[in-house]
Amino acid sequence: MTPELEAFQGMPERSFEAGKVLVSEGHRTGVLYILKEGAVEVLKGRMSINEIRSAGSVFGEISILLDRPHMASIKVLEPSIFFVAENPKEFLLANPEVSLNVARLLAMRLNHVTNYLVDLKRQFSSEESHLGMVDEVLEELLHHQRGPSS
Repeated sequence: MTPELEAFQGMPERSFEAGKVLVSEGHRTGVLYILKEGAVEVLKGRMSINEIRSAGSVFGEISILLDRPHMASIKVLEPSIFFVAENPKEFLLANPEVSLNVARLLAMRLNHVTNYLVDLKRQFSSEESHLGMVDEVLEELLHHQRGPSS
């Protein structure tokens, strides 16, 4: 087993065929999925955001951590196998190395989004249209820090 997957060894596994929607935007599964092998597509509405083929990729973490419905859909692109954490909060508490990897992933996403918004701000700072609102979005993103109980 590869180092990316060692933390998940012994967890229940599920196989899904191509076309299966693993996670639906706006719904809750209450489950954390970890890609063992295969490929998925991340969709926001009908727009494809990304294709993921990396073993160890985690899906459903934002919904679990924020106790909210999923913010995107995950569609299986080819026959795929996932490790499944049926009690994801307990799993994350019991596996700090996995929790740290999830935190790193979320920090990387936030960093990319922030850099993108800063670039948009530079490009469209003089715009009177909705693109001029990037400054407000960036400010909210960087300073919105409610605690876990909020």
